[in-house]
Amino acid sequence: MFVLLPLAIGMSVSAYAAEVKVAVAANFTAPMRVITQMFEKDTGHKAVLSFGATGQFYAQIKNGAPFDILLAADEKTPARIADEGLGLKETQLTYAIGKLVLWSKDPNLVDDKGQVLKSGNFAKIAIANPKLAPYGAAAMEVLKALELQSALSPRFVEGASIGQTFQFVASGNAPLGFVALSQVFEQGRIKTGSAWIIPSNLHAPIRQDLIVLNSGKGKAATHALLDYMRSDAAKAVIRSFGYDI
Repeated sequence: MFVLLPLAIGMSVSAYAAEVKVAVAANFTAPMRVITQMFEKDTGHKAVLSFGATGQFYAQIKNGAPFDILLAADEKTPARIADEGLGLKETQLTYAIGKLVLWSKDPNLVDDKGQVLKSGNFAKIAIANPKLAPYGAAAMEVLKALELQSALSPRFVEGASIGQTFQFVASGNAPLGFVALSQVFEQGRIKTGSAWIIPSNLHAPIRQDLIVLNSGKGKAATHALLDYMRSDAAKAVIRSFGYDI
């Protein structure tokens, strides 16, 4: 009897383990991968992640994509989803507050006050599509506040998401660009290159909300992940990538 007990426990855990499909804003790729590993280890549930632009995910959800949870890069999209009856309003919560950064692989290009934008000492600047990516919309707010939008718009290299925008700069296709701090931040500092962390008064707060979608309603794995995103363990990971809570 005692010999069979561990096997019985294992069978019980696997019987309750389930899968949750998560649409994740591209800026949150790195922290969500870490959180997912912890979540799967701690709960036994499996999270299947898809990364992309918030606007693209909204369109997919509107067309019936079977995601269980959306982790958006803004607060407006989850609210819209709730208002349109596509998600559970009571589950919407802010899981992170993002930060925008002007970044270059070149360690000498971007100064800590962003004066490079006024000097124009670059051929191209990467920016996420402001209609699809909240970080792109925030970047446009910054350029408007600095009265540089008209001067720099001919130099824009536009990414469909903040993930693609980061790749433009990381690959050298654009010498600098507006990306999410989380993409270039590690252990309390910028990993490589040069950067200007954009002052928060130059754009509206990037409040990133999540919401449980209709297809995730009542699913054990979905609500387990919702609870896990509120945990101290998840919050510690989020902060470690430069986000505020």
